[in-house]
Amino acid sequence: MGHRVRALAGEVLEHGPGVLASSPARTWLELANELGPVSLVAFGDQLIRQPRPDFEGRSEPYTTRSALAEMLRGHPKMKGVAKCRAALEDMRVGADSVPETLLRLCLLAHGFPEPELQIVLKPSDRFSPSADMGYPGIKVAIQYDGGHHLADDQRRRDVRRDAAFRAAGWSVIVVTAEDARDDFACVRAELRAIFATRAD
Repeated sequence: MGHRVRALAGEVLEHGPGVLASSPARTWLELANELGPVSLVAFGDQLIRQPRPDFEGRSEPYTTRSALAEMLRGHPKMKGVAKCRAALEDMRVGADSVPETLLRLCLLAHGFPEPELQIVLKPSDRFSPSADMGYPGIKVAIQYDGGHHLADDQRRRDVRRDAAFRAAGWSVIVVTAEDARDDFACVRAELRAIFATRAD
């Protein structure tokens, strides 16, 4: 059965003649009652992340944290808005994939400090390798290598990337989809051991 909803200016976009769809921010709000808390954060992270123009053909994120906050202020009584407020608190710019968000949230849920995202090894060098997340204070870099990292060219780049971090005295933890299947238990164990030896 159909139903009516109140949409404010900019919340419905036209994608071709007569084709209307909710804006990314409005879609995030509308999905609040369909997604669990973690999935809502992961979806939001993908909306606000900074895209890579060379690979995606766009230079701006789909939306911003401030736009999402404004969306919630515009619909204070809409079903799911409280769930979205909680998700917005946990969203971060810098998670390039859903698994990266899941890993970050898993670490937080198990008592680890929040990792920094997109850590550049040498900020003054525009060709410097970077880590998906990690802890610069104790020199730990965490890389999530998804399926595209299996390609030969990417593997070679990954080896050079990790070698650069290790040469600078960093520990590198490489995470794969296999780790996600057991809630990153092995990653957490490795990280816990590093914290035990390096943290003050």
